[in-house]
Amino acid sequence: MTKLSVNLNKIALLRNTRLLGIPSVTGCATIALEAGADGITVHPRPDGRHIRTHDVNELAELLKSYPAAE
Repeated sequence: MTKLSVNLNKIALLRNTRLLGIPSVTGCATIALEAGADGITVHPRPDGRHIRTHDVNELAELLKSYPAAE
């Protein structure tokens, strides 16, 4: 069976272009998981243009609440 994993890189890219820090990467991950997504995908880059180290740490903490998610 095919599983859906939501890629959050573009959410992070959009957030990084704004001074307000929105949209929230973890907020969007929560919405995706609550809507039934099987996992969250991120592709960190050395330049931090998309997902940043703190995002990975926050997502790892969030995923503890969703043990079945990837």
